[in-house]
Amino acid sequence: MSLTTLRKAQLIKDNATKTNDTGSPEVQIAILTERITGLTDHFKTHKKDNHSRRGLLKMVSQRRSLLDYVKKKDEKRYQAIIEKHGIRR
Repeated sequence: MSLTTLRKAQLIKDNATKTNDTGSPEVQIAILTERITGLTDHFKTHKKDNHSRRGLLKMVSQRRSLLDYVKKKDEKRYQAIIEKHGIRR
């Protein structure tokens, strides 16, 4: 389902690298991971919802691109993000 404003603010606060940080890859990956998890639960009951499945695939692809960027820039940050959010590679 959709992220609430409070949950999104909490994710930003927990993953921000500095104050007022909303655009860093860590924050974006955290938000995308939360949305992907919500949609994955949605598909357990709505197996034929192909329109939402397309959105899920786009989000997974976007998260993958952000992870590739972080991996290229700093391998330690990449490993920390993967472990923190439990993302498979």
